[in-house]
Amino acid sequence: MKRIILLLTAGALTLSAFAQKPAGNPKGGISADMLKEISGAYEGSATDKALRNALNSASINVLATSANRIAMIDTHFSDMVVTKGRTDQKSSGRCWLFTGLNVLRSRMIQKHDLGAFTFSQNYLFFYDQLEKSNLFLQGIIDTRDLPIDDRKVDWLLSHPLDDGGQFTGVSNLVMKYGVVPSEVMPETLAANSTSQMSTQIKTKLREDALALRAAKPKELQALKVAMLKEVYRMLALCLGVPPTEFTWARYNSKGEFVSENTYTPKSFYEEFVGEDLENNYIMVMNNPAVEYGKVYEIEYDRHVYDGQNWVYLNLPMDRIKEMAIASIKDNTALYFSCDVGKFLDRSRGVADLANFDYESLMGVKFGMNKKERILTHASGSTHAMTLIAVDLKEDKPVKWMVENSWGATSGYMGNIIMTDEWFNEYMFRLVVEKKYVPADIMALMQQKPILLPSWDPMFAPEE
Repeated sequence: MKRIILLLTAGALTLSAFAQKPAGNPKGGISADMLKEISGAYEGSATDKALRNALNSASINVLATSANRIAMIDTHFSDMVVTKGRTDQKSSGRCWLFTGLNVLRSRMIQKHDLGAFTFSQNYLFFYDQLEKSNLFLQGIIDTRDLPIDDRKVDWLLSHPLDDGGQFTGVSNLVMKYGVVPSEVMPETLAANSTSQMSTQIKTKLREDALALRAAKPKELQALKVAMLKEVYRMLALCLGVPPTEFTWARYNSKGEFVSENTYTPKSFYEEFVGEDLENNYIMVMNNPAVEYGKVYEIEYDRHVYDGQNWVYLNLPMDRIKEMAIASIKDNTALYFSCDVGKFLDRSRGVADLANFDYESLMGVKFGMNKKERILTHASGSTHAMTLIAVDLKEDKPVKWMVENSWGATSGYMGNIIMTDEWFNEYMFRLVVEKKYVPADIMALMQQKPILLPSWDPMFAPEE
């Protein structure tokens, strides 16, 4: 009987405490009167009803399409880099890798008079995933004395592996592992659709992280190697085993046989490309949310542990365009990244601020500028492509064109055409060969970089 009374008393206290628990601040909530005022803003007019009916059966982008932008934009360009063929990253976040290799491919085709040619993205993707796994595991070792809820540890555990990236990954991986033609290590199902493979490896890496944090210091290196062996096996099953030597037959642009030789991936790169990717380029960005003329570095934002973090020089748009135009005029493609989904008509392959009239459809105003969109996470660099053309009128750019990696039938013949106004608002980063960089900009690159944390919103991987 005493036990029952005690339980009843405890239950009563619990209910009493629950009942007395303070609710949210009534001054900050939506009161009945406030709801009445808010809901009164929707009139339910004939126009509103028509829009509701339309939105029930058609997408916002379809209904917001500007009628005066339905016709195809002028496709003439005053200056264009020679390229052949288009690539397709399919259901993967490897745009950075496709873009970097497409820049090299364009140069190789011109230099050696080749027909259509592509590098194996799958070959470098294998090593990208292996290197990123090592980067994560070593990061866990380096931070093992920090609490597991420390923000740096939490960031690592939240991002053990992904298939996105940027140009530093291309440069480090190519210089370390070389390249091979696509037919030597072709795409696989897992390479074209990375999510399931990635899920399994990430789960294993997170489990490994707990083991590393609990291990004794003298056990760490052997443990990490054993863990990477398991990652290697998973990658080999999904992507294939990377070749260490291969034979390749070379044909010229007329389809005529030229030669056949045996190469290693590194000797192939040295013979047919031979650039020092780690030292021959600079990366610039246009981010009005931080100071121009400064160099920024992002901690842990690299692909290879013993490679380089991202290092960018922040510049006004006119200086970036100056270098882009110089490179294109010299028939040299550039690595380019932007917020591709904004105001993009995918069917025509045109990015134009006037493509969609969201304000008229929704009856609201959208007024943020580029800086404000960055600060509020409304915009950022999401996709890398290869900048190949500019149309100049009286020496001023009117529009630009990029070679995309969504297949030859996407957009405009596998490309996207961007108006110069769109370029100003949604272009973010460019990789430029040093010979196209003015001396005053090169001098700015000598600054000590300002270190930003891995979670800086402007530096999410490009997909």
